[in-house]
Amino acid sequence: MLDSSKLETDPEIARRVPQGAGGDRRDSAGASSPREVPDPELAERPRRRRFGAEYKLRVLREAEASTRKGEIGAMLRREGLYTSHLTAWRKQRDAGALAGLTPRKRGPRSPSPEQVENEALRRRLDRTEAELETARRVIEVQGNVSALLEDLLAPKSATETDAATPKR
Repeated sequence: MLDSSKLETDPEIARRVPQGAGGDRRDSAGASSPREVPDPELAERPRRRRFGAEYKLRVLREAEASTRKGEIGAMLRREGLYTSHLTAWRKQRDAGALAGLTPRKRGPRSPSPEQVENEALRRRLDRTEAELETARRVIEVQGNVSALLEDLLAPKSATETDAATPKR
């Protein structure tokens, strides 16, 4: 282990030792320095590997061209692959050649054309029903207005007018 006092005084040693490797470096307040080595226990979130169709075909061709014992295993180790990759890729290739080897989109599938059409027809039906309800209300109001106008414009007899007027 390096002596931290030597690390701070000798510029040659400080240049060769990476930051954070010479022990616990803290500032005068006792807090860790901002350039401290990240905690190896906390790994970054792993990312799923993606393989292109050309890469898959190249690896399959190389595996099929292997004739000596151990060549496939060496190739898999070199590429960082598993035998299950080869099995799955062969099935994909046999199912539909290059189209079967293209990576598929993850997540929920897009709606089918029938579902899209059904949704459009439902929206259209809702809009039409709302317009029909509006037309029914307009017709009802027009009927009420017509009835009121008939009552107002109808000729009244003399007895009806005397009974309608209040006496003083």
